[in-house]
Amino acid sequence: MSNNDWKKRLGVVFSTNSDFEYGSEEENTNESIPPEQQTVYISLDRKQRKGKSATLIEGFIGTDNDLQELAQTLKKKCGVGGSTKDRTIIIQGDKRDMIENHLKKKGYKTKRKGG
Repeated sequence: MSNNDWKKRLGVVFSTNSDFEYGSEEENTNESIPPEQQTVYISLDRKQRKGKSATLIEGFIGTDNDLQELAQTLKKKCGVGGSTKDRTIIIQGDKRDMIENHLKKKGYKTKRKGG
Protein backbone atom coordinates (compact mmCIF):
# COMPACT_ATOMS: atom_id res chain seq x y z
CA MET A 1 0.00 0.00 0.00
CA SER A 2 2.91 2.37 0.64
CA ASN A 3 3.82 2.02 -3.05
CA ASN A 4 0.44 3.58 -3.88
CA ASP A 5 0.76 6.68 -1.69
CA TRP A 6 -0.77 9.50 -3.75
CA LYS A 7 1.02 12.31 -1.86
CA LYS A 8 4.39 11.14 -3.15
CA ARG A 9 3.10 11.25 -6.73
CA LEU A 10 1.83 14.82 -6.76
CA GLY A 11 3.03 16.56 -9.89
CA VAL A 12 3.70 13.29 -11.73
CA VAL A 13 2.19 12.81 -15.18
CA PHE A 14 -0.19 9.86 -15.38
CA SER A 15 1.11 6.69 -17.04
CA THR A 16 -1.07 4.13 -18.81
CA ASN A 17 1.63 1.47 -18.51
CA SER A 18 0.40 -1.12 -15.96
CA ASP A 19 3.99 -2.06 -15.03
CA PHE A 20 5.06 1.54 -14.38
CA GLU A 21 6.83 2.12 -11.06
CA TYR A 22 6.76 5.57 -9.55
CA GLY A 23 10.27 6.54 -8.54
CA SER A 24 11.69 9.70 -7.13
CA GLU A 25 14.79 11.53 -8.26
CA GLU A 26 16.45 13.06 -5.25
CA GLU A 27 19.41 15.35 -5.62
CA ASN A 28 22.64 14.05 -4.18
CA THR A 29 23.15 16.91 -1.73
CA ASN A 30 23.67 14.73 1.32
CA GLU A 31 27.37 15.46 1.41
CA SER A 32 29.64 18.12 -0.04
CA ILE A 33 32.24 17.39 -2.64
CA PRO A 34 35.73 18.74 -1.81
CA PRO A 35 36.42 22.18 -3.34
CA GLU A 36 39.20 20.77 -5.54
CA GLN A 37 36.63 18.62 -7.38
CA GLN A 38 34.10 21.41 -7.97
CA THR A 39 33.82 24.02 -10.69
CA VAL A 40 31.72 27.05 -9.80
CA TYR A 41 30.49 29.56 -12.34
CA ILE A 42 30.63 33.30 -11.63
CA SER A 43 28.51 35.74 -13.61
CA LEU A 44 27.13 39.26 -13.45
CA ASP A 45 23.37 39.77 -13.62
CA ARG A 46 21.40 43.00 -14.09
CA LYS A 47 18.04 41.56 -15.13
CA GLN A 48 15.01 42.59 -13.06
CA ARG A 49 17.21 44.45 -10.56
CA LYS A 50 16.30 48.02 -11.57
CA GLY A 51 19.70 48.62 -13.16
CA LYS A 52 21.68 47.37 -10.18
CA SER A 53 24.10 44.53 -10.66
CA ALA A 54 24.49 41.31 -8.70
CA THR A 55 27.18 38.65 -8.86
CA LEU A 56 25.87 35.08 -9.20
CA ILE A 57 27.77 31.98 -8.08
CA GLU A 58 26.33 28.77 -9.53
CA GLY A 59 27.37 25.13 -9.67
CA PHE A 60 28.11 24.51 -5.97
CA ILE A 61 27.58 20.87 -5.03
CA GLY A 62 26.91 20.17 -1.38
CA THR A 63 24.49 20.43 1.49
CA ASP A 64 22.26 23.43 2.05
CA ASN A 65 24.18 24.25 5.23
CA ASP A 66 27.48 24.31 3.34
CA LEU A 67 25.90 26.52 0.67
CA GLN A 68 24.66 28.96 3.34
CA GLU A 69 28.08 28.93 5.02
CA LEU A 70 29.86 29.72 1.74
CA ALA A 71 27.37 32.52 1.03
CA GLN A 72 27.98 34.02 4.50
CA THR A 73 31.75 33.87 3.97
CA LEU A 74 31.52 35.57 0.57
CA LYS A 75 29.19 38.30 1.87
CA LYS A 76 31.58 39.07 4.74
CA LYS A 77 34.62 39.00 2.43
CA CYS A 78 32.98 41.45 0.01
CA GLY A 79 31.36 43.59 2.71
CA VAL A 80 27.97 43.53 1.00
CA GLY A 81 24.62 41.79 1.32
CA GLY A 82 23.34 38.83 -0.58
CA SER A 83 21.24 35.69 -0.44
CA THR A 84 20.81 32.17 -1.78
CA LYS A 85 18.04 31.10 -4.11
CA ASP A 86 17.64 27.87 -6.10
CA ARG A 87 21.17 26.69 -5.15
CA THR A 88 22.62 29.97 -6.46
CA ILE A 89 24.50 32.47 -4.30
CA ILE A 90 23.60 36.09 -5.07
CA ILE A 91 26.03 38.81 -3.95
CA GLN A 92 25.12 42.49 -4.34
CA GLY A 93 27.25 44.49 -6.75
CA ASP A 94 29.98 43.58 -9.23
CA LYS A 95 32.35 41.58 -6.99
CA ARG A 96 33.46 38.99 -9.57
CA ASP A 97 37.20 39.54 -9.16
CA MET A 98 37.10 39.47 -5.35
CA ILE A 99 34.89 36.37 -5.27
CA GLU A 100 36.98 34.57 -7.88
CA ASN A 101 40.21 35.22 -5.94
CA HIS A 102 38.64 34.06 -2.67
CA LEU A 103 37.20 30.87 -4.17
CA LYS A 104 40.51 30.00 -5.85
CA LYS A 105 42.29 30.41 -2.49
CA LYS A 106 39.80 27.94 -0.99
CA GLY A 107 40.58 25.44 -3.76
CA TYR A 108 37.55 25.83 -6.07
CA LYS A 109 37.92 25.85 -9.84
CA THR A 110 36.15 28.91 -11.21
CA LYS A 111 34.84 29.87 -14.61
CA ARG A 112 33.31 33.14 -15.71
CA LYS A 113 29.95 33.00 -17.41
CA GLY A 114 28.49 35.71 -19.59
CA GLY A 115 29.65 39.35 -19.49
